[in-house]
Amino acid sequence: MWGQRLFAGTAVAQSVSFPGLVQMDEDTHYNKVEDVVGSHVEDAVTFWAQNVSKNKDIMKIGCSLSEACPLANSVFGNLDPKKIYGGLFSEDKCWYRCKVLKTISDDKCLVRYIDYGNTEILNRSDIVEIPPELQFSSIAKKYRLWGLQIPSGQEVTQFDQGRTFLGSLIFEKEIKMRIKATYQDGTVIAQAEYGTVDIGEEVAKKGFAEKCRLTSGIDACEAKKPDPNQLALRSLKNPIPLWGRRSNQSTFSRPKGHFNGRLTLDVKYETSAGNHVTFPKESLAAGDFNLGSNVSLAKIKQDQKLIEENEKLKTEKEVLLENYKALELKVEQTAQELQQEKTATMDLTKHLESTLKTCVGTRLKNLAAKVELLKEIRHINISIRFGNDLSDAMQVLDEGSFTTLASLNELEKIWAEYNVAQEKIQTCLNENEGNILIAERNEVQQKLFVAIDVFILEVDDLPLDKRLKTLQDLATSLESVYGKAKEGTNNSEETLRKFYDWQCTKREEFASIRSETESSLQHLVAWFQSSQKVFDLSLDEPLTSEDLIGNIDEILEKTESCVCKELELSLIEQGVIDKEIILSTYSQVLQKIHSEERFITTLLSKYKDSVEFKKQMIDCLNKSPNVDYLLSIKKTLKGLKAQLRWKLVEKSNLEESDDHDGTEIEKIKQEITQLRNSVFQEIYHEREEYEKLNSLTQKWFPELPLLYPEIGLLKYMNSGGLLTMSLERDLLDTEPMKELSSKRPLVCSEVNGQPVLLKGYSVDVDTEGRVIQRAASYHRACGYAKEESGLLPLIFLFLCKSDPVAYLMVPYYPKANLSAVQASMPLTSEEALKVMKGVARGLHTLHSANIIHGSLHQNNVFALNREQGIVGDYDFTKSESQRASVNAMVGGLSLLSPELKTGKPPSASSDLYAYGCLFLWDDNVKSLLCSLIYFRSSMTAEQVLNAECFLLPKGKSIPIPEKEIECTQHRREDESKMESLERYSEKTRNGEANP
Repeated sequence: MWGQRLFAGTAVAQSVSFPGLVQMDEDTHYNKVEDVVGSHVEDAVTFWAQNVSKNKDIMKIGCSLSEACPLANSVFGNLDPKKIYGGLFSEDKCWYRCKVLKTISDDKCLVRYIDYGNTEILNRSDIVEIPPELQFSSIAKKYRLWGLQIPSGQEVTQFDQGRTFLGSLIFEKEIKMRIKATYQDGTVIAQAEYGTVDIGEEVAKKGFAEKCRLTSGIDACEAKKPDPNQLALRSLKNPIPLWGRRSNQSTFSRPKGHFNGRLTLDVKYETSAGNHVTFPKESLAAGDFNLGSNVSLAKIKQDQKLIEENEKLKTEKEVLLENYKALELKVEQTAQELQQEKTATMDLTKHLESTLKTCVGTRLKNLAAKVELLKEIRHINISIRFGNDLSDAMQVLDEGSFTTLASLNELEKIWAEYNVAQEKIQTCLNENEGNILIAERNEVQQKLFVAIDVFILEVDDLPLDKRLKTLQDLATSLESVYGKAKEGTNNSEETLRKFYDWQCTKREEFASIRSETESSLQHLVAWFQSSQKVFDLSLDEPLTSEDLIGNIDEILEKTESCVCKELELSLIEQGVIDKEIILSTYSQVLQKIHSEERFITTLLSKYKDSVEFKKQMIDCLNKSPNVDYLLSIKKTLKGLKAQLRWKLVEKSNLEESDDHDGTEIEKIKQEITQLRNSVFQEIYHEREEYEKLNSLTQKWFPELPLLYPEIGLLKYMNSGGLLTMSLERDLLDTEPMKELSSKRPLVCSEVNGQPVLLKGYSVDVDTEGRVIQRAASYHRACGYAKEESGLLPLIFLFLCKSDPVAYLMVPYYPKANLSAVQASMPLTSEEALKVMKGVARGLHTLHSANIIHGSLHQNNVFALNREQGIVGDYDFTKSESQRASVNAMVGGLSLLSPELKTGKPPSASSDLYAYGCLFLWDDNVKSLLCSLIYFRSSMTAEQVLNAECFLLPKGKSIPIPEKEIECTQHRREDESKMESLERYSEKTRNGEANP
């Protein structure tokens, strides 16, 4: 693009209009003269030029483009070759109007800048749509020299030279064009003149073009016109050096008024940014050229050469000035550094002169201080640096180590045989085979008794307690020095070998250094003693000072070196490798100590168990287990039950007689009550005897169920001690409780003054075992936690002899279930927290035993005395899935968790969902409720027990100022969570909740 290519003006605030510029005048008359400025050269006879009258129009176009193009959208799709776009020129990054000549690829296009004539390959992102008011014909016209054509077969080099030559004649120069004709594509055929120079003749003289025959006219010249697209691509590859590589473009960076007053630029367009237009160098020179002057082509070339040389010299001058300034700065810095070095040297010289006077005294003082420190260090035990304490510990471990015991190995072997024999008896179902197994067990038992005696006698002779105390003290001592040991260290033999090698090397090194230190100090002391004679004036014998004094400097130097080496070895911290060796050895030693401690502890525990086993075995062998007492209890129970039935019949007969005596009936009732109490007392005695036999069976005599099948010991053991065969429903004074349950028999009674409920379950041969098993699991879980179980205890389980019904006896708490309590007098917040904490404890007890309740609802949770919450039992005839399928409701909210609704099996999470729903009436537990509803999959009943609402005391709390902001934030979070909870509850009521 020529010198007018860039306009540095800021966009004018108002929109710019272009009167008279919408359509160029195409009615060109023969020999009409136009004043134009060359802007682009295509070949030796073809170029583009702008009419000098269009200068202001070009500036207005530049202003509008700088406003519109940065905000416009990049083009996409197929581009219209007839449409005018905005293109971002790569050289100055300003916007100019252009047309698309050819699409090169998906993202690159060949465009022509229509107001200047030059071409460029642009990315699609650099081409934008422009407003309709800028869609008018180009400012620049394409001209062709009259009567000239490019010779056929012209070489590329000559072609490029012709373009360059024509550019030197017309580029950025105002020339006159005498129009001769116009092609259909708009190319103007004209005669070009620059002053008195006919540009066409000059081109022809140089041989870059040839004259075409006038007879052929325009058609002959036009026939030899090259392809415009090929010329455009060729011009991209071969730019004209004159204007494509200008050394100083700043000369044309701002628009100026045209010479001779013919064209003046309005000052209001001169600003610092945007598109800008410049004029030729000749028009900017101080009137050195005039259109009317007779200027030769040689003069033009000479001026151009002088300008280029001048620019080159200016550039060289600037480079030399910059180099001069850099060298000057470097010299100044070097002078400053020399001055600083000189000052430092002078200071050092003064310091050396002052210290030289006291050099000997200072060295002796320093040496004396180091020797004094060395004395203190030698009095301190530095054996730790060489691991002497670890060596001592290993010696202790090797001398009195207890790693194995022959009698213990034999004892464990026989004890394993004894356990196998007991298991065989326990699983035996045949009495004859059982007798054989019992005999084999008894033989192993005798061997075990002997092995225990040998083991006890051997252990009694060992100082185990003393050895254990020694090991504990040794471990404590080492841990206080080395701290916590590394875990997972292996290859103890290799570690200890490295330690011993390292220790020997260090000891030799230390002994050598210490020997050198003592030798050098003795040499120094000897020097002081011999030097006294030299300075003693009372001695008359002649002495040679050189022989006696010797080289004191060498003696001092060696003494200082030896003392410093020993101090360094004693004081400086050990290296990484030394530490690694010591710590690895320490870990191995500590592992051996702990291993022996564990062995001794195991030995003592086994000793204690053996002594106890021997004592119990002697007691058991002296008296074999006897079931006579249990049978006598059963016999007594049989008689008491017969008396009770007889009294019940007698009472019924008296009540039915017409003349019954009330006193007699009352007496019989008292006797019945006493008999019932006696029956239950004997049943409890029977349970105690069963427990004793159960314990003997588990520990010593697994054959008891096989030898005495009539006592039903195996059933009792399988039920976890819950089942009793001595209790029958007709022995109890029962009252139906139809209001509590209509699905199964449910009656109320009283045992030893305690109200109880009898729950009847219809069973058959298949379901009876499952009911007993489920009830036993629940009973065992309750028994493990005892009073802190949080569960409703089971008292007895017995089977009806006349009907296929199993009865479960549980405590009866009238009107204590959560539904009744909330209906009569709702719990306060403090009471509710106490109750629900107990319920959480009950769930924790069940879940710890891998039991899913599956039937938690307001009628199955009890608030005893309005402060103790317990979880009720469930239907033992149903599986977990069957229990969980019942959709209980509380406050309109389903207790069935979302995952259960989708068919997933019940889990501890579904129990916690029901627990959270039961909690909905209390506003003080919002945070816990949100966690139970939304994060059940990651919560456990134990975490619920440790929730903040259960741990903090209730009542009025005094706010802490520094925590008020935090509390407010938590309160807002809780409110947000509760809003989500309410929405979730509403969805659940409508059956919309998702898992």
